[in-house]
Amino acid sequence: MNMRELVLKTRSYRRFHEHEPVSEAVLRELVELARLSASAGNKQPLKYLLSCDPETNARIFPHLRWAAYLPDWGGPREGERPAAYIVVLNDTTIAASCGCDHGIAAQTIMLAATEAGLGGCILGAVDRDALRRALGIPGHLEIMLVLALGKPREIVMLEPMQDGDVRYWRDAAGHHHVPKRSLPEVLVRPNPGTSTPAV
Repeated sequence: MNMRELVLKTRSYRRFHEHEPVSEAVLRELVELARLSASAGNKQPLKYLLSCDPETNARIFPHLRWAAYLPDWGGPREGERPAAYIVVLNDTTIAASCGCDHGIAAQTIMLAATEAGLGGCILGAVDRDALRRALGIPGHLEIMLVLALGKPREIVMLEPMQDGDVRYWRDAAGHHHVPKRSLPEVLVRPNPGTSTPAV
């Protein structure tokens, strides 16, 4: 895949072939690429908790929130849940804030996962206190994101955004549709001599 193909294929997948395993070796390689990515001030405060066994996965799953725009869907059912997780943590003994490091790391992992034939979802809607207790995460490690991973069990399609409506939806076949703003909508031109940029 070239870069454009990789980005287009790297979508938020929320349903997986749960019983197709993702090995710890694969997770370690994904983190290896993340740790080599850029870090603010080169402080490198991120740590990673890996899970690919059913018992640990079952401790993680109840503390995740999956799709705010699909209020009648409670998340993936048994058999469609992630086969693995990476919990992205900020070590506050290294840096009080990790800036945007966790975003850089998460996208690096997701792109690499796609190249490896996997899919995933970056989850920020997490019951952090409950997850901390469930996994015994020390207090100095701040839970930033949970990355759900596995072989995708759904089709995700990009759509032109209509009337500014950002909500994703599922059609009768269960395919997931995601609206995207057009390129002209997201480009801003400089407008020297005024405080208002031209659009």
